[in-house]
Amino acid sequence: MKKLLSFFTACMLCLTLAATAASFAGCALGQKEGGNGQVDVTLNEVAHSIFYAPLYVAIEEGYFKEEGINLTLVTGFGADKTMTAVLSDEADIGFMGPETTIYTYNEGAQDRVVNFAQLTQRAGNFLVAREEMPSFTWEDLKGKEVLGGRKGGMPSHDVTWEQIRGIY
Repeated sequence: MKKLLSFFTACMLCLTLAATAASFAGCALGQKEGGNGQVDVTLNEVAHSIFYAPLYVAIEEGYFKEEGINLTLVTGFGADKTMTAVLSDEADIGFMGPETTIYTYNEGAQDRVVNFAQLTQRAGNFLVAREEMPSFTWEDLKGKEVLGGRKGGMPSHDVTWEQIRGIY
């Protein structure tokens, strides 16, 4: 059942992205048409993630090209950089959490970003060990140092991570 649910979620992600890109393609203002008659759309993802697997498959299988969309995928390596790309018109779409939108709004940004979809229902955090631990339990983290993905990034302020750390 979980595999079926995961597959369904992946399909919904792909359909959401395709619908989003198509809506950009349908806008007459700001339309950037490439030399081959396709609409150019730049998508900046905050990080490469297994959650975006349907997107990567759709790109590789040529689904966007079939719909007249020349999709360029860029990795921002952080929500702050992804938001900067969107605000500076380097990207048309940014995949990131909603917190960066709130930060820019609170700072008085003139060009406000609108969040319009929830692509995942979980944070993209993974716990990875240097050595195989076939019978891992959360107790194994006691006394260990756990590093976040990047300075200032998750899991340093992730609610879920705080809950896990609070237990032990």
